[in-house]
Amino acid sequence: MFVVDTNVLLYSVNRRAREHETCRALVDRLRPDPLPWAVTWSVLYEFLRVSTHPRVFERSLSSKTAWSFVDSLLASPSLQVLVEGPRHREVARKTFAELPDLCGNLVHDAHIAILMREHGVRTIYTRDTDFHRFPFLEVVDPTTV
Repeated sequence: MFVVDTNVLLYSVNRRAREHETCRALVDRLRPDPLPWAVTWSVLYEFLRVSTHPRVFERSLSSKTAWSFVDSLLASPSLQVLVEGPRHREVARKTFAELPDLCGNLVHDAHIAILMREHGVRTIYTRDTDFHRFPFLEVVDPTTV
């Protein structure tokens, strides 16, 4: 199993991005695939925030269109949404102790990484190089595979 990060989802809907075709093909392949894959609620909400923001996303989506995309992902029979469980506090404490420089904008990525660690998921498909800061993750850039 692996997690798909927000930027991959954004590129998959942004036809103007040079990463569009590769990321769209990945997302389209995952939807019906029986092999498990995952996201977090924070990934989905970040997708909604960025894709509908006219000053961030060049051709912003309507909230209806953006939610329709998210809803289509959630309909995938093999998609799992990782959520905090009973070990979350301890995994977070351990991660922040191991990586004391986590602060500011990295906290959002840390939350995703901590959820992955808590659920035993090691691989994330992302173009965000900040995930390389987490030694317990394998970062895969989907545009290079």
